Amino acid sequence: MVSSNMAASVLKRCATAAVKVKSLSPSLSARRWLLSAAYTDSKMWEAREKDPQNLAVLANTMDRTYDRNLPVSSLIMSRFVDNISSREEIDQAEYYLYKFRHSPNCWYLRDWTIHGWIRQCLKHGARDKALHTLKNKIQYGIFPDDFTFNLLMDSFIKDADFKSACSVVEEVMLQEAFDLPSTQILSLYALGSYLATRPQLAVSEERALGASLLICGQKQDNTIGLSAQLLGNAFLGKVENLKGIHAVFKGMPLFWGRGYLGRALAIMERVAAASSDVKLSKDTLGYVNDLLHDLPLTSESDSSGEESGGEEDKKENTVDEDDQAEAAKLPEYVKKFKELNSQLESQGKVESTSFQDLVTALAQQNLAAAETPDLEQYESRVQAWEAEKRQLIQREKEMREKAEQEKQERLAAMAAAQQV
Repeated sequence: MVSSNMAASVLKRCATAAVKVKSLSPSLSARRWLLSAAYTDSKMWEAREKDPQNLAVLANTMDRTYDRNLPVSSLIMSRFVDNISSREEIDQAEYYLYKFRHSPNCWYLRDWTIHGWIRQCLKHGARDKALHTLKNKIQYGIFPDDFTFNLLMDSFIKDADFKSACSVVEEVMLQEAFDLPSTQILSLYALGSYLATRPQLAVSEERALGASLLICGQKQDNTIGLSAQLLGNAFLGKVENLKGIHAVFKGMPLFWGRGYLGRALAIMERVAAASSDVKLSKDTLGYVNDLLHDLPLTSESDSSGEESGGEEDKKENTVDEDDQAEAAKLPEYVKKFKELNSQLESQGKVESTSFQDLVTALAQQNLAAAETPDLEQYESRVQAWEAEKRQLIQREKEMREKAEQEKQERLAAMAAAQQV
């Protein structure tokens, strides 16, 4: 019933080591669209061979196929997404993406369909849908490549929606897709800009930000990268202290060993012992100091006042004796932090430039160069997608011809049998 209504609705419409930076205007950097026009231009994508389709016909075909418990081909889903022309049709496509994901062909949603879906959402003012399907990727099958991640992240950064941009960074982290320097730079910029607003964070948000900072920061062995790792470990250490280690690594690509606050201090020790001019940013150290003093001196995971509720949360928040032993080390960690902080200051290894300004400078200095190989790779990828699509179309044509031939042979045999 829902699917027929859906079809009817369609028918009705027919990074550098230590970065020296000048003073930057926060308002100017907040509005800055980081990726160049060449990077975000859809001309190459729109230049692909067109395959005009009637969405009502495609919707009806999919509905009838699903009603017969047969698989819908990835080509039909691809054609539907490619032919979206309005915001309303975005909603229709979301429904069929969900249906496809829960069908026998769920593993065959094409990479170009995912890329096209995100582009269509951006084109028709539906970033909310793009982010919704991304965050619910298991239900929709939306697992973008790094270039597609960059486009969506940059779109949020353009409008200074750093919270949503960090939601995209979280998905990059979950897919462990920080391979491109451009993705690393955009992610660090989004994280730094969001943290500069000093948002009030729930434990689950601190966990996501911590993991994103830590994993992205590990890609850069410099002041920015180490500062990100320091704060990332501190966020995760806070979650560990309040909720136990299982609440930290469950569903995350993280090390499951206890002692994230200890690892944060190990970063400080590493910088203090380094012979290079690598530093830690002053505001990052201040953030860590605040996190440590926000923690109770004894573990109060059951009364921390943070989100608790469902069975899933209760399982994650189980604190065992080992977790309690780790939480009991907090006074020791606080004392050691003060000592290391003083040591770093005496060695001149505290960077006065804020983390936000450091990542802004990194973007301004390095992002343009990082775009060039991305665009070359994207062009090759689009060509490969088009070649693969042509092969699928040819195979589809051959199967239809074979099916028609078999049908005609059956009809001829039936006619001959009737004459006899």
